[in-house]
This record gives sequence, structure tokens and C-alpha cells, in this order.
Amino acid sequence: MSVFSRIAALAGALYLAGEPMLFAQQPPPAMGHTDKLALAQLRPKTKAALTVTSPAFKNGGDIPFENTQYRGNVFPGLAWSPGPHSTRSYVIIIQGEGQDGAGATTSIHLTLYNVAASVTMLAAGMTTPPAGAGYGPNVQGLNQPYAGPHPHTMAKHAYHLQVFALDTGLHLEATASFDTLVAAMAGHVLASGEVLGIASLSAKPD
Repeated sequence: MSVFSRIAALAGALYLAGEPMLFAQQPPPAMGHTDKLALAQLRPKTKAALTVTSPAFKNGGDIPFENTQYRGNVFPGLAWSPGPHSTRSYVIIIQGEGQDGAGATTSIHLTLYNVAASVTMLAAGMTTPPAGAGYGPNVQGLNQPYAGPHPHTMAKHAYHLQVFALDTGLHLEATASFDTLVAAMAGHVLASGEVLGIASLSAKPD
């Protein structure tokens, strides 16, 4: 019996015995999903808080259909109060709370880092990052612009548009994962805030 035949026979025996094949590989983690909201992971160094608003909806209100992937996928716009005087950059992260079958607690719809400390607004319809800023990963992959909500069920899902004031800029590789970005932010967050939006599949028109 050849070496290849012996390996195949051993693999078959392990399979029949209910044991996993020794050379089987685990699937990689789902891109664009993570276990926790960034706000839950990153504790600010000060008691200051950022007031975050969007011109598209009020806090706790419905996100317009035009801002979802079901239609225009248009960035809704975002504004926030200035961070503490030692702010050197901002990070914007949009996450949706977990949905059935998503495989993780949150979906990532935007990561935008190294936004200049002088910037406190992102215009509605933004398609390119502000000067000096860069996109991180989201549900569409690495270095991707805004990807709007895409709820899979008729249940209402919350989407957190989070802003973080940092005392530093971030030096990240283009291939940096979301977890790497959050780890780089740890210990540098001066203040944070969010505006909450709601979306569901039931908002999709006939």
C-alpha cells in the first residue's frame, strides 16, 4: 500500500470513529463582525463626554432607508462636540447590534481613524475620508467606506454611531484588523459618545 493510500485510510478511520481529521482547518473569523461594541471596550481617561448627532435622524430614531444598503447606502452625516484640549485625533466606529445568524454580537459598518482634531463634522454623503484620515475594516472588507445597515430580520436593530477623542494618532498597517485598531486605541481615549439609530427589514418598501 502506498504512503498516500495509508494516509487516506487513516483519515477515513478517524472520520468513521467520530474524530476530527488531524489536518482539518478551522474557518477564519468572519470579516466585519466582532463580539463587543467599541464603547464597551474602551474606557475614557477623563469624565468628559462627546455629544454626537446626525442630520439624518434623532437619537433613538429610525435610520432613513436611503442610508441603508437596501437603497442608496448614503452616509447619513455626523457631528460631535469638540474633545478635550489634548485631543489629537478622532476615531469614528459604526456598529450594529447582533442579528440572528450573524455569527457574532455586532456588525461593523464603518471604521474611520486619524480624523484631525480640528474636524468635528462629517458631511452627509461622504465617500472619501477627510485629509489624513483612513478607513479601516467593515462588513465589506479592509479599508472600506461606509456600509449602511443591512438588517436580516423584521426585528428592530440598534446601530451605534460612536466617536472617540484620542490623545494620539494611530499608526496602523493597511491590513490591520478591527481588534488591532481597538487595541491601538486602548489607553488613549480621552472622551467618547454616540448617537443611536434603529433599522429593520420591515422598513424595506415593497
